Amino acid sequence: MSAAPTDLEAARAELTARCDTIEECYEFMLAYAAQGLQTEGAQIREFLLRCDAALKGLSEFAGAFIGQPASQSRSPYAAFMAVLDRDARDSQAAVQLVLAQTTIGSQIVDNLNASIHLRALLTDLFLFDDALKAYRLQ
Repeated sequence: MSAAPTDLEAARAELTARCDTIEECYEFMLAYAAQGLQTEGAQIREFLLRCDAALKGLSEFAGAFIGQPASQSRSPYAAFMAVLDRDARDSQAAVQLVLAQTTIGSQIVDNLNASIHLRALLTDLFLFDDALKAYRLQ
């Protein structure tokens, strides 16, 4: 196996890990919000910190997968990268706002869950993953 596929495999594994981290945080937050905690409960800050790290530079990292397609215009991919970038930045801003609080109770996490940002980003990532699989098959 040549160096390029190994690099692609490593990059693909990192993208998958970032997506998994964001999704795990979102799922944890759903359960956390249901607890009705007034004070900070276990692990919420840790999950949010990992999510914040996974969001950092996400669109730039994902955009590297597009490269230079041989058989089709790159414009649909470039346009979607703009959507992914906006949603990742908006999600990160919301996560960082929550992290800035001295206590992270259930109510603020419930509001973060209710915001469209993380849900839109997760959907973007699922769509991108499917499009990337189809793109690589062409």
